[in-house]
Amino acid sequence: MCTRFVWSSAGAPGAGSVLVGRSMDWFEPTSTALAVRPRGTERTSAPGDPASFVWIAEYGSVVALMYGRIPVDGINEAGLQVSGLYLSESDYGRRDPSRPGLALEQAIQSFLDRFAAVADAVAWIEESGVQVIPLDIGGKPGTGHIALADRSGDSAIVEFVDGRTEIHHGPEYTVMANSPPYEEQLALQHRYAGLGGDEPLPGGTDSPDRFARAAYYSAKLPATESPREAAAQVFSVIRNASAPFGTVDAARPNVSTTRWRTVADLKDRRYFFESTTSPSVCWVELGEVSFEPGPDRVLATENDMALAGDISARFAREDGPR
Repeated sequence: MCTRFVWSSAGAPGAGSVLVGRSMDWFEPTSTALAVRPRGTERTSAPGDPASFVWIAEYGSVVALMYGRIPVDGINEAGLQVSGLYLSESDYGRRDPSRPGLALEQAIQSFLDRFAAVADAVAWIEESGVQVIPLDIGGKPGTGHIALADRSGDSAIVEFVDGRTEIHHGPEYTVMANSPPYEEQLALQHRYAGLGGDEPLPGGTDSPDRFARAAYYSAKLPATESPREAAAQVFSVIRNASAPFGTVDAARPNVSTTRWRTVADLKDRRYFFESTTSPSVCWVELGEVSFEPGPDRVLATENDMALAGDISARFAREDGPR
């Protein structure tokens, strides 16, 4: 249901601008809102779970909230970017109360709040033995995997398969889609011309097809010193890996229409958002918003066709639960 890739504008991992493009594909409208979430907010990892833990946000962030409440994508003020993508094969294992519990709906926010670098987040996952707890999203099983990237070009793909945590960590792991699990995705791409094989580059909306196109075209992007050109190039690739609007398959939520796309510029700290139902791109300049402690500031996106350009000053206060 989604695609994600990391790209460095100078052609080498971490050199030049570092950007992440991601698409959000889903079987129904997601009522997505953008939120500015400040430092100093206290959150609980898995309310109601006896092994939940509490943290206080060290970094402010800008996040995309699915159904207006579930963080599924975002960037923090240190330049860490995190995405959550659907993975039907996820298996978090039987709940082990000796392990700290992290509800899936809190996972993206927990990394954005607490870490500035991919390596630090990966080290915590490995050392803490954290266990993710799934959820229900729109009547579908909320099972997913997580992608992280930072301004150095480092990247990690974190999956939970057969009760085990599997991590692919390094700047070479740039592309991620949905099924099958990541190791199989890496193998499947080598079937295609330009990626090690002989088969024509696929044009479908199945996950391996989108993965292959994102891998192929992101590798072909020319170097540029212009942040504007870099963002345009990343948008062009993530649009190419998107599913045409209206191609919903309710029986297969991992093969559904693209609802929105984001591009995060990790060095210039700029977060772009594009809804497929609106004609324009909008963005947030993280250097222009305040992350001082206080309530979240939220802006609805998908039903506002006039939303365009720099929206950093358009966030309203929200005093409700976070």
